[in-house]
Amino acid sequence: MDRAMSTATAPDLTSKQTRILQYLRDHAATKTYFKSRLIGEELGMTAKEVGANITALQHGDYDIDIEKWGYSSSTTWKVNV
Repeated sequence: MDRAMSTATAPDLTSKQTRILQYLRDHAATKTYFKSRLIGEELGMTAKEVGANITALQHGDYDIDIEKWGYSSSTTWKVNV
């Protein structure tokens, strides 16, 4: 998939996954580590919902790389653009 396609929102994503992907795209230029709990607070989701949906983004072909990083108080994700 070329970069132009990878930056578009894939049609097979749920609305929650699309919102998480957009949030990460919007913030990854200035931040590298994200906690599920804090993403959830910003997007009106629980940390569990974020964790369950971000896994689909990890395995998709998008313009960001997501790696599970830590498990203290809330799962931390390392995101690179």
